[in-house]
Order: sequence, then C-alpha cells, then structure tokens
Amino acid sequence: MTFDRSAGLAESARALADGDVTSRTLVEQALARIEATRGSLNAFRTVRAEAALAEADEADRELAAGARRPLLGVPVAVKDDMDVAGEPTAFGCQGEFPPVAEDGEAVRRLRAAGAVIVGKTNTCELGQWPFTEGPAFGETRNPWNPEHTPGGSSGGSAAAVAAGLVPAALGSDGAGSVRIPASWTNLVGIKPQRGRISTWPRGESFQGITVNGTLARTVADAALLLDAASGNHAGDPYRPPAVDASAAVGRDPGRLRIALALKPPFTALPARLRPEVRDRVVELAEKLAALGHTVEEADPPYGQIGLTFVPRATAGIAEFVSESPFPALLDRRTLGAARLGRMLGGAPLRAARRAEAVLHRRIGAFFDTYDVLLAPTTAAPPPRIGAMLGLGGLATDRAMIAACPFAWPWNVLGWPGVNVPAGFVEGGLPVGAQLLGPAHSEPLLLSLAAQLEAELRWHEAWPPGQVASDIPAV
Repeated sequence: MTFDRSAGLAESARALADGDVTSRTLVEQALARIEATRGSLNAFRTVRAEAALAEADEADRELAAGARRPLLGVPVAVKDDMDVAGEPTAFGCQGEFPPVAEDGEAVRRLRAAGAVIVGKTNTCELGQWPFTEGPAFGETRNPWNPEHTPGGSSGGSAAAVAAGLVPAALGSDGAGSVRIPASWTNLVGIKPQRGRISTWPRGESFQGITVNGTLARTVADAALLLDAASGNHAGDPYRPPAVDASAAVGRDPGRLRIALALKPPFTALPARLRPEVRDRVVELAEKLAALGHTVEEADPPYGQIGLTFVPRATAGIAEFVSESPFPALLDRRTLGAARLGRMLGGAPLRAARRAEAVLHRRIGAFFDTYDVLLAPTTAAPPPRIGAMLGLGGLATDRAMIAACPFAWPWNVLGWPGVNVPAGFVEGGLPVGAQLLGPAHSEPLLLSLAAQLEAELRWHEAWPPGQVASDIPAV
C-alpha cells in the first residue's frame, strides 16, 4: 500500500486512527524517501531506520488494540541539537559523539503523543548561521532549487518537510533559525513563546534566546506539532501559560490592526531589504487589508536592541564550546565567537539580561496600538550553496546580517512569531513574512496565519523536479 507523500501530519494521524494505513507503511515510505534523497537533499544527520520500524510496529499494535494518541504512529523528524535516546547529539559538529542516555523533554513529549522519530536533521555548527553546510555532514540543499541553501540553522528539518520526506519536524530558533529556513522553503514555521516547548536538558539555551519550534506545510500541522511537543520539565525556568494552538487554527481572528515594518532593526553592519522580497511582503500586506484588517506602515521602537543580543548569543556559544569533546575540530568562526562570548560573559551579559524587561515595556507598548506586526522574515532570497561557508568571521557576520536582519529581535524578547510563505522570486526561490506578537500571542498569530493560508493555498505548491515529485513510495 502507498500513501500520498502530500498527506500532512493531521491527515496521517487520522488515516492511522481510521485504519486506512499502517505506521509501518508510513515509516517505510519516509525512510525510502530519506534514502533516495541523501545524494540530492542531504537533510538528515542520523537516520533511525531499525529503531523507527520497531516503534512503528509497536504503534500498529497499539492502534489495533484501540489506543488513540494525537500522533500515534506518525513519522516525524527532530533537529540534531535535540537529545534522542540511543543517538548522538552532535549539533552540527565534527567528531564521533557518544549516544545519549535519555530523550530531551521535547522528544519525550513527542513520543508520549505517539510520534515515531525517524531521524535527526542537519544543522550548521552550533546553529549559528543561516545556512546548513559544514565538514561534519556536507551541504543540505533547498528542494526548490538545489543550487541554493534551505537556510539555517534548522535547514535539514525545513528541507525534509518541504520535500515531503516527513510531514513535520522540530527545529530550534535562536536568531530566526526556524523562521528563516521556513521562509526559504515555502513552509509555516512557528517560533513559540520562550518555554512553550522545553529545551531540557538545558533549562536555558543560549542564555534564553533559543527556543524549540515547529516546521510544517500547513498552519494546522505546525500547530498540532506545537501542541504535541509543548510542556515543561520540572527543571525548566520558564513556564508560560498553556495555549491550545490547534483550536486557534479554525478561529476567526477578527479585524486586526496590523503594523507593516519594512525597516530592519539597527545593527552595526548594513542591511537592506531587497526589492523583490519587499514586493512579496507588501503583496501579503495588501491581502491582509483585503481580508478586512487595518494595515499601516509602522516600525517598533527597537532602539539599540542589538547590544543585548550579541552578549547572550556569544556567551551561549562559549558555553557549548567549553563542553565540546572535540574543540580542535570546531570552525574558526565558532572559536572566535566563543572568545567574544567569554569577554562579554560578565557585566555586559548581566546588563543584556536586565535590559530585557525594559524592552518588554517599550516594545510591548507598541502593541497597545497594534495587534500584530508584519515584517519580512529575511531581507534576501536564499543564498547559493557555499556562499557563506568559507568566509571569515566578520565577512560571515556581514553576509548573515545583510540576508537576515529581521528575525532575531523576537529571540531577545522571547515572544512568539510565525513565518508564513509570501510567494516566490526569480529562480523559483521562496520568501516569507513574519507575523509577530506580544507575549503568549500564539493563538492570535495562528488564527491569522490560517486565514491567510485559506486564501493563498501555499501548501498546494510543491518543489519542481525529481527531489519532490519522483520520491519513491513502498
């Protein structure tokens, strides 16, 4: 029996519960597609073929016995920075890492919902850059145009979902690392409220700027995975109030006041919104206005928010580097960032952490006037493979900020954001836009994203060529 690769997370779960397909069939098909695209997409670092098939057989036994769980028997993937018991957690780094003993909390919750973890997806070294390449695993390519990156750092998860290898995947987002690859692969990418999905065994990841999030082809599937993965470990420092993301998807958002922000936040290096990306985002704003929302150009009072991001990001890198079993194998840019993080890890880091409350008040006041902020997710389309790989530290920072200056402020704030597809530019390359809100605003953002999806039907588009259309089924 074959099952259409276009079936999403919710549709797969329903088909399993109704007895229309078995988990073994879905997992076998996912594994066949992963294997068939190793030489073209290269989305996975680790594939759990034997373990996943055994877990699929167990899910089929549970289903036959009448058990029902939200994702029982559905194959999904997680990023290489997440602990999966029995597998190494290399986080994009070189070296032979030992298997970990326990699942991370997010993976544990996915398993509790019944999901089968088929593998761990590629990410750049320590998730630092908006590309997914490196000596540890090679290049992960964009299904829409394999000469280009799918983005990063959750590029493997994005490529796997965009090509239909799995219906949905977890990623992590420290400066846009879910939203950026989602925008460059025509996906929905949710960066939830800090603490919504646990990062345990780290109570904080990268000094609190990194959160786990979801990638899927539809808003409903991204929300379903968010609901399944959400929740906290006893040791988590952040415990936001629970939300029902899936229920929000079918809800009318009402008529909203939406601010369109096309100006990048201040950075020490230059950034300019490319005209072709601007055009797509403005078209999305026009669609929102046609749906009855009030849309006007307005920029949040970001101020010098970048000064609070750098100490937290580099201190986080320094923490990971200090734990690395193979420091000699790390990229020279990683070591440079770690040196800066150690320099900034005292008073500058403490000042950066204290500034978050001030930023919450100042930028939070912006949401007294507007309900939602619409902004580009990136300033440019996805770069070519290799464009940033061999650069030095400063040149990488310049290229990264030029391409991706819009996403990171919401990591400082810890508030939710959702990438939605905004269309395509020359070369068939996807670009996206962010729906951003204040604390705990996932339900509002998701209801608005679903309203857009019903109009634009972005999930009906598939990448061209063999990568997407000729993937074998079993």
